[in-house]
Amino acid sequence: MTPDWEGGVVLKRWWTLCVVSVGSFMLLLDVTIVNIALPDIEEALDASLTDLQWVVAAYAVALSAALLTAGSLADRFGRRAVFSWGMAVFTLASLLCGVAQSPLMLNLARVLQGVGGAALLATSLALLAAAHPDNKERHVALAVWGAISGAALAVGPLAGGILVEGVGWRWIFLVNLPVGILALVATVMRVEESRAERPGAIDWPGFLTLGTALGTLSFGLLRANEEGWGSTPVVSAFIVSGVSLAAFVVVERIRRDPMLPGELFEKITTTGAALGVLAMSTTAFALLLYLTLYLQTVLGHEPLAAGLRLLPLTLSIFVASAAAARLGTSLPARWLVSAGLACIGTGLLLMGDISASDDWTGLLAGQLVTGLGVGLVNPNVVAAAMGAVEPARVGVASGLSNTCRSLGIAVGVATLGSVFADRVRDGVHDALAGTPLEARAGELGHAVASGQVGPALAQLPGEQREVFAGAAQGAFVDGLNSILTVAAVVAFVGAVLVLPLIRSRDLVTAGPDGEPLPIAAGH
Repeated sequence: MTPDWEGGVVLKRWWTLCVVSVGSFMLLLDVTIVNIALPDIEEALDASLTDLQWVVAAYAVALSAALLTAGSLADRFGRRAVFSWGMAVFTLASLLCGVAQSPLMLNLARVLQGVGGAALLATSLALLAAAHPDNKERHVALAVWGAISGAALAVGPLAGGILVEGVGWRWIFLVNLPVGILALVATVMRVEESRAERPGAIDWPGFLTLGTALGTLSFGLLRANEEGWGSTPVVSAFIVSGVSLAAFVVVERIRRDPMLPGELFEKITTTGAALGVLAMSTTAFALLLYLTLYLQTVLGHEPLAAGLRLLPLTLSIFVASAAAARLGTSLPARWLVSAGLACIGTGLLLMGDISASDDWTGLLAGQLVTGLGVGLVNPNVVAAAMGAVEPARVGVASGLSNTCRSLGIAVGVATLGSVFADRVRDGVHDALAGTPLEARAGELGHAVASGQVGPALAQLPGEQREVFAGAAQGAFVDGLNSILTVAAVVAFVGAVLVLPLIRSRDLVTAGPDGEPLPIAAGH
């Protein structure tokens, strides 16, 4: 191999790292950046709280439903091809989000954005692995990719605040256009194609049944806020979700090439790792929506100020993740994951004791402890998930972990939202008892729970507005405290359950001959 050729190969390898990192940065940034814009979206599009919950959940549901299928498509048709397709879809969907004229249009575009994001995420690690066959070089590339991915989560609230306050909420989506177009051109011109040597059949029945199950489950949980748990649409959604999930299990058992092989769960550590990811995502990540609404609607902070006040959480995650990766080489994964979930629970309890008169500093200690917990869980639970399978199934294990992460956010937003809405309605009813507004307490409580405080205030005479505003603020804080407590309990339960499920003896690594070997018990 000539020096010029070697130089060209090396350059293409690092072009691959650059392009993959940009794609991952974009899709992960959209997990946190959108939260800061929600109050402005609510005002601009006359959106309800359920609409705002869908802005977050629609993206996460589509991402989790399409992720494993996108990996299968990449194995068959080429990772670069699917990555390019995902970049194009994600960029187009960002444009549609940026020009949306209604909550429905925005949420449909978010679904499309999630599908594009699934294609990007499913192929990222495979492209890096193919471009960096040398083990040492691959570790460097993965470290860079991991740092950039962590930075995306960390700068999301701040970047969202700058864009929303500077040029408007639509630019949190439109900013993806030039970046996406340049990344797409670079992918086509500089990234080498790779595919699986023996790709299996694409599991379309699995994709359809899983997507239907997740979508209808999220619909039922979110609509319960407005329709009620016993309403026909909500009950029907839960029935369809249950039937679809059962069909998915049957399909995966009888297919020759399922997208979620049953062999993946032969070792209980796979289940433990999935549970750890779900416990983290349904609590710490899902609560970002409600913390952002609190900072902006109750405390009255502008988007940039709200983003700055969430930096302790995201920076704590970023710093703790780097330290946790080192701890993972010397301490058992189960203890690190369990300790991280316990920290998340403790941090949420620290945040869950605020009053209507507190300022944002009441969240500070809890943010730092919660961020520490996420930093402990994230790298070690992924390492456990990928270490519990043979090298040939690492891609599927990684896909399962990412699916659980996105699914946890969607289910967490929906479930906590239902608890939040019920507590808010009760809080408004109690606060308005004995006032001239007592007869309208049910109607006004529903308005607060649905995110329609502004329109409700506009319909009240001047002397009653202050009474209702105080009741709404107090009820919102009570609702936030309630879901922080519920989420803390979920995190603590997860911390207990992962201890027996993530087992060191299940973890394997590749030996010199390429065969999987048990790793040291301390790892």
